[in-house]
Amino acid sequence: MLATDGNNAHQSSILVLHGPNLNLLGLREPDIYGVSTLAQIDTQLTELGRSFNVAIESFQSNHEGSLVDKIHAARDLHDGIVINAGAYTHTSIAIRDAISAVRIPTVEVHLSNIYKREEFRHHSYLAPIVIGQISGFGAHSYQLGLQALIVHLK
Repeated sequence: MLATDGNNAHQSSILVLHGPNLNLLGLREPDIYGVSTLAQIDTQLTELGRSFNVAIESFQSNHEGSLVDKIHAARDLHDGIVINAGAYTHTSIAIRDAISAVRIPTVEVHLSNIYKREEFRHHSYLAPIVIGQISGFGAHSYQLGLQALIVHLK
């Protein structure tokens, strides 16, 4: 956690997870998801993390099990998680249970305001178990989520 151990400062580490179809950012429905690519978002998060002395690891998968495996592995590697589970937000009890099981502070983010979209997007399986949810600010949602998580960890 963001703390010191004697004279040695511990560098915190945060895992950023991107769910299905987010690898297509910049191409996929730019009127909804914006024009930033996933690589651009990850670079911005890495730079923001560096300014807070926080290491960032980013991972994207279109496969639910891969995301679950990464959440499980985070238990021994990371102090927090920022997750945009994409469509899995509304369907995946497995991802919800994985986050709940590892007990790592997690922030849920979405590029679009999920509550202004189709009704099926209004429900999040993750919302009841994460420390907070940020949606509707485009690529900036990730930065806001990361900042909120860092403040929470301090």
